[in-house]
Amino acid sequence: MSRRVPLTGGEKESLHASLDRHRDAVLWKVDGLDEEQARRPMTPSGTSLLGLVKHLAAVEYGWFCQTFGREAEPLWFAPEEDMEIRPEESTEQIVAFYRRARAAADRAINALDLETTGTSWAGETVSMRWVLIHMIEDTARHAGHMDILRELIDGAVGDHRPA
Repeated sequence: MSRRVPLTGGEKESLHASLDRHRDAVLWKVDGLDEEQARRPMTPSGTSLLGLVKHLAAVEYGWFCQTFGREAEPLWFAPEEDMEIRPEESTEQIVAFYRRARAAADRAINALDLETTGTSWAGETVSMRWVLIHMIEDTARHAGHMDILRELIDGAVGDHRPA
């Protein structure tokens, strides 16, 4: 069953739950696929399910950790290569990278108030509230892309694993 945003929850709890719903959808969209299916380019620009997972991991580290001066693992790729899957990168490796980024982001979310500010890589001052909203938007957008790609690969549909 898919997570739900609490119907009467506080702001931070509700924002975090909303982000988690979309994060869970991202993970299930690559679940059960073989290496070829997960990395298969599905658009003329080369978008693949695994590339989207890699991108989302990188931006979780960037927005939640680097913006707020929190620890982030070093990336082994250039920022502009975050949607490219190299031959030596496996689904298992990229999914584990996403899980670690999510855990690091959750530590930042749990430790900081919504009003806490940090500095983005563009030099802008942003609040944790703004970052949560931005990441809900970004993750939901890419989870929607992943809905379409997964359906094209094997017909699986929906925003959560079937019961």
